[in-house]
Amino acid sequence: MRFVSRVWLNSLATKVMLAYVAGTTLTMALLVLAIFSLTTVYSGLLSDAEVADNVREMADDLIFDSSGRPVGLDMTDFDVEWVFESLKQEIAYRVLDMAGQVVLSSPGSEVIWPDRGEAGPPVPGSFEFQQRGVTMHAATEAVEHEGQVWYLQFAASTRFLHLVYQAITLPFTSLGVTLFSLVLLFVFGACIYVTLRFAFKPLRDVSSAAAGISPRSLHARLQTDAIPNEIAPLVVSFNSVLERLEHGYRVQQEFLATAAHELKTPLALIHAQVELMDDGAGRRSLLGDVEHMTRQVHQLLHLAEASEIHSYRFATVNVREVATEAVNYLQRMADMAQVRVVITGGNEPYWLADRGAFFTLLKNLLENAIQHAPPGSEVHLGIDTRALTLRDWGPGVEEQQLAHLFKRFWRGAHRRDHGAGLGLSICREITTAHGWTLEVRRMEPGLLFRLFPA
Repeated sequence: MRFVSRVWLNSLATKVMLAYVAGTTLTMALLVLAIFSLTTVYSGLLSDAEVADNVREMADDLIFDSSGRPVGLDMTDFDVEWVFESLKQEIAYRVLDMAGQVVLSSPGSEVIWPDRGEAGPPVPGSFEFQQRGVTMHAATEAVEHEGQVWYLQFAASTRFLHLVYQAITLPFTSLGVTLFSLVLLFVFGACIYVTLRFAFKPLRDVSSAAAGISPRSLHARLQTDAIPNEIAPLVVSFNSVLERLEHGYRVQQEFLATAAHELKTPLALIHAQVELMDDGAGRRSLLGDVEHMTRQVHQLLHLAEASEIHSYRFATVNVREVATEAVNYLQRMADMAQVRVVITGGNEPYWLADRGAFFTLLKNLLENAIQHAPPGSEVHLGIDTRALTLRDWGPGVEEQQLAHLFKRFWRGAHRRDHGAGLGLSICREITTAHGWTLEVRRMEPGLLFRLFPA
């Protein structure tokens, strides 16, 4: 669980999302703080602006009679006439003419408005005055109608404006901030998530391509076309590592093949010289050692060829023909071991394979079975369209040793041959190069090999 948490926190996408959430939270906190700060510090300015906006809206709702004299306000869009009647000491309006005389006012507004003390029209704009110890915010708006100018004034107390703000403006402002924050968090968060998924897709593709590179595909290189510029140097460095690794692998394979070829000639000369010696136990022992060394050299050469994917030439081959050819090649060995090789199955399947490598695969499997089959027994080579099976009745191996059968140079304690333990390793290399599957099971007695094509 701790490892999963560490991997999750180490994710670049997770870090970006956490940074986004932290930034969004900080932005929301600063926005709320700024709104409340402006409300607290500039409450007077906000009140004046509110009153000025309100008087401009009321100016459009003035109703005039046939003589062009204002007679009321049109409250059909928003019925607030009762407010002026109920809150006579907190809110009021009036209309003045060019001489500064009141021609229209809200009910009871005379207790709010102070005496002007001077004649003439009022000055449009915002102003404040005190009434019974309460600050009143007011504004004047000039209204022209049929060549005459009228002056609409609207006034509201500070406590009334604060009440409206706390009861209406603040909840709506909080709701707006909340909705904005949710949109910012989820909608933009989803956009960032999709963007990250799209941006990291080339990285996932490169990771999958890197995971698919094996000793048989060291020639492959990671594509850098769609990789972000910040990650491209890492991919280029990885490709450079692959080039050096491929070069080292090629040198190793070339050394193995060269060593095997160089050993073949002196071994042949030694074998010829030993054969010219007088017959005896020493001569037979030397011939056995030379034969053993020659077999190891051939197996090393086959292993080098099987490990090099470029040496394969794939074509459609007849499985029964290759199997018959391998059985005929080992017929003399089978006769000497008193083992009968039987090909079963009436099908003639065709597989896509390298014929030479396929022959080597079957030859090594048959040779291994013949060497461990008891005298007088049979080895069955079954041919089917879906698989190829090989069964012997030898001593087999323990269950825990099955996993070691295909390891290089591994030899069981019961083995009777003098091989180097490379035959089945070569089989595994060939099946891997073809994309096939080679399985082995204990059969009590003996072993059963099953080969499945791709």
